[in-house]
Amino acid sequence: MRKRTEPVTLEHERCAASGSSSPGLAAAALDGDCRLKQNLRLAGKGPAEPRCAADGGMKRTLGRRKGLWFRLRKILLFVVGLYIAIPFLVKLCPGIQAKLIFLNFVRVPYFIDLKRPQDQGLNHTCNYYLQPEEDVSIGVWHTIPTAWWKNAQGKDQMWYEDALGSNHPIILYLHGNAGTRGGDHRVELYKVLSSLGYHVVTFDYRGWGDSVGTPSERGMTYDALHVFDWIKARSGDNPVYIWGHSLGTGVATNVVRRLCERETPPDALILESPFTNIREEAKSHPFSVIYRYFPGFDWFFLDPITSSGIKFANDENVKHISCPLLILHAEDDPVVPFQLGKKLYNIAAPSRSFRDFKVQFIPFHSDLGYRHKYIYKSPELPRILREFLGKSEPEHQH
Repeated sequence: MRKRTEPVTLEHERCAASGSSSPGLAAAALDGDCRLKQNLRLAGKGPAEPRCAADGGMKRTLGRRKGLWFRLRKILLFVVGLYIAIPFLVKLCPGIQAKLIFLNFVRVPYFIDLKRPQDQGLNHTCNYYLQPEEDVSIGVWHTIPTAWWKNAQGKDQMWYEDALGSNHPIILYLHGNAGTRGGDHRVELYKVLSSLGYHVVTFDYRGWGDSVGTPSERGMTYDALHVFDWIKARSGDNPVYIWGHSLGTGVATNVVRRLCERETPPDALILESPFTNIREEAKSHPFSVIYRYFPGFDWFFLDPITSSGIKFANDENVKHISCPLLILHAEDDPVVPFQLGKKLYNIAAPSRSFRDFKVQFIPFHSDLGYRHKYIYKSPELPRILREFLGKSEPEHQH
């Protein structure tokens, strides 16, 4: 009993010590003190639950942030790993570089019937198939001068072949990589050249479009030689010009060099958006930007091109070409830099092989927006071709 009453006794003693003489007043003070302590305890328990909820929300936020950072880190590691792996993959499989250069598997525009050039607005064009080699077949389009389009309606292949012997010059057009002979910008150029009175003969190299065979520089060059000889066998004394665009300039200089060596050169060579050689072009191509400063860039990316037998050495070929040369290049070309076309001209112009022939370089200002494949839009093009192809005297112009 003493233990139970001890706290009360202590409280009474504290009350007495504080000067309270009345037992009633002491009891009231004691009850008030007890209620105050109870209220304080209850008040202390109140905010405990919100504080726990805030702590839980913070933990969830931190957990989400950690999860997001973990995913970003995984993506970053994957991208870096892929970036490092691609050069080794290209080095181990040189065929990848060949496919990237040719891009013959890219058929743009899709879903067109190459047997029907009239579907592309070429209502005076005939589709042929020629066979340069056994197991190789190439699709050819022959567009006659626009002035004859009415006569051409309903005519067969023999009529078109005979038309090559008429008194109109002929342009053999060698297109660049990717797409087919039915590419939009190519079709528009055929229309322009046809309206100027030219026959236009173009084709898809083996492995492009509906042509059968495996792409290679040698094969592309042989296909172009075959078509040139096919034209010459039917054109009589009519002038035959060779026009190459982009990668087609590499094919064009290969062909013209061989024609000059056998002393049957074309009447002129026209190079649109040319490069110096495939190694310099590959190094300058926008796709190479992310690897241009990668250690061993040449060894990883350029040497496999050479080992695949792909050179397209325009800079070497022009030293062995003896016929008029016209170079067209837009200053804003994002695919083949303008300086490569200018460099090629600077190699060709002083070459001894051109001492009896004119070499002309025509730049198109970047404000015109012709970029890589829209020079056909230039209203100056008819005049440029008329003045260049209509003259025979030697001349070097900028």
